[in-house]
Amino acid sequence: MFASGTRLQHPRCVSSAAVRTCRLRVSAAQGVNQMEAQSAADATPTPQEQHNGSSNPRQKAQQRAPLDSKDAFKSKYVPFNSVKAGRTDDTEQYSLDDVVYRSQDGGLLDVQHDIEALQQVDAAEWKRRFDSRSGRTAWPYGSGVWSKKEWVLPQISDDDVVSMFEGNSNLFWAERFGRESLNMTELWVKQCGNSHTGSFKDLGMTVLVSQVNRLRKIKPDAVQAVGCASTGDTSAALSAYCAAAGIPSIVFLPADKISLAQLVQPIANGALVLSIDTDFDGCMKLIKDVTADSPIYLANSMNSLRLEGQKTAAIEICQQFDWEVPDWVIIPGGNLGNIYAFYKGFKMCQDVGLINKMPRMVCAQAHNANPLYRAYKKGWEHYEPVKAQTTFASAIQIGDPVSLDRAIMALTETNGIVEEATEEEMMDAAARADLTGMFNDPHTGVAIAALIKLRENGTIGKTDRTVVVSTAHGLKFTQSKVAYHSKQIEGFSGHYANPPTPVKENFGSVMDAIRQQFPSMKKYT
Repeated sequence: MFASGTRLQHPRCVSSAAVRTCRLRVSAAQGVNQMEAQSAADATPTPQEQHNGSSNPRQKAQQRAPLDSKDAFKSKYVPFNSVKAGRTDDTEQYSLDDVVYRSQDGGLLDVQHDIEALQQVDAAEWKRRFDSRSGRTAWPYGSGVWSKKEWVLPQISDDDVVSMFEGNSNLFWAERFGRESLNMTELWVKQCGNSHTGSFKDLGMTVLVSQVNRLRKIKPDAVQAVGCASTGDTSAALSAYCAAAGIPSIVFLPADKISLAQLVQPIANGALVLSIDTDFDGCMKLIKDVTADSPIYLANSMNSLRLEGQKTAAIEICQQFDWEVPDWVIIPGGNLGNIYAFYKGFKMCQDVGLINKMPRMVCAQAHNANPLYRAYKKGWEHYEPVKAQTTFASAIQIGDPVSLDRAIMALTETNGIVEEATEEEMMDAAARADLTGMFNDPHTGVAIAALIKLRENGTIGKTDRTVVVSTAHGLKFTQSKVAYHSKQIEGFSGHYANPPTPVKENFGSVMDAIRQQFPSMKKYT
């Protein structure tokens, strides 16, 4: 769209160039060579093709012509330690059809794609292909995840995909909050909580449950159910996607440590819900033991399949910025898989030539569950798990994160930062931003509190294009908002609290209350 390094600094300026941009795109599209055009046609059916024949989206997908042979991309499991060390010749590798979660040395696995094969398709064609699919109804490409299918699970059949057309979430320009509270011109919030179950976990769960759906067909005895330990959002996503596919699900929840909205979701979707008298780390130990000795498939983020879906949010951010890269991306961190997933999405875009730089990444942790922050402050030289204390940001109340090494790699490679927020800081930050039209969950409050600190100390500049990743919908955490605004939280000043004003049932009392809030109206008395 523009020369490398050039950017329209103010989003409102974009509208004035929109017509010119559209004309440039049309001109570029006319120059696509015949082979690329045929591949695009095979991948994305025309509206007439979608309308003809059966109305079943899966049957339409089966009727599509196969992709060109050049699009026969592949992926496999490899040890994460090999990825971290930059080794490309490791002989240890596994098919995605293998039920395996750890490498031979006990470390995590990573899904590795054939980047050289992906590079054989021109970057402009990838952009065109992704742009043409997103938000459509062609199965399964209308999903924000599956519109990038070749970069996610290239070998899976469309018929095995379990999707609720997740992704394509709003990238919200937080204009007023950025301008009035932070003196910033380009503050954006990626609303990953605007999803089927209300959190970013849907992005990963569609991938994992799709692969399970395939495994149950080719290895029915190996996978009879899917299980997870959860602080709430993972269990909601797992139970929903398993219910859609008719797959039994089992969730291990720490008793009395998640919101009612989170608890009721797996119950409503028919999961076996085990409320266990422990914290998340205790639930995680139990689910690992259970899945090691039964045909129950592990759905936690130590299973690297989920990260393949979650990374598409990073690709989507680039896409929404017309394939430009933000300067900063701030992500709440608990089990830390999402930090690596976003890194992986940006890195694939860079490796295949869709972008020319990486953003700096920030992991925001709650002070009451901050093992990564403590390790960062010690220069990564010493890590100790912590006993996570109660936090309103319950989904990141994790003291011994599974993806620690993944997160450290992502932050090191992007010259990243780790920041923390106390309970009052996160709730104040969420409430302060809510006053400009948002409705933030406590985890997003952690990320916003981290942003406020980094803005105040000058780390993030006024014109830096900054994306805060909102990982869940505020409606899942109304209990904490009610407690904050009613000033029921012990030790909190509730600086931005806005409790209801009790008023007697008469005109004078109502007008007195209005005038007290809006003094300028006194002249109308």
